[in-house]
Amino acid sequence: MWKKEDSKAQGVPEISTAAGISKAPSGGSRDTSGALPGSGRAAACISQGIRIKGEITGSEDLFVDGPVEGKLNLANGSLTVGPNGSIKADVSAREVIVRGRVEGKIAGRERVQLWSTGHVTGEVQTQRLAIEDGAVLRGKVETGRAADKGLEERAPATGKSSGAVTVNSGTVAG
Repeated sequence: MWKKEDSKAQGVPEISTAAGISKAPSGGSRDTSGALPGSGRAAACISQGIRIKGEITGSEDLFVDGPVEGKLNLANGSLTVGPNGSIKADVSAREVIVRGRVEGKIAGRERVQLWSTGHVTGEVQTQRLAIEDGAVLRGKVETGRAADKGLEERAPATGKSSGAVTVNSGTVAG
């Protein structure tokens, strides 16, 4: 009968994400604290050596540091695109953090964040948008809550509005 203690005795390492250190299968350790910014609890990881073409769906957090083409839908999850990540897809998630490249439509229900190394080409729709100095954004941006047509007319009086910004090209400084 297999017991958890037996696997430890045979040298199978345990994975620890609380401190940002994970054990590699070879028994060595590597520091992943820089690999999962803002989403240190990513449940799944697509590394540089894995290429995905097709549709990815789920409800947990995902870290992508390799090439992905197709469609990405994380209902209640967070998507983090690592510095080596390259996504050519329409993305829908609760939160999207971009450190690599994304080409396509990004729908971040709560927040979209572009790090200084991030490059986005396409549409961005979100409630909140954060852009660091050095990030590149080419396309259309819609921020704020989606408003009904009746509320849109009253928005200036209440101070709440849905903003739209179109960026043709160049670097956007936050």
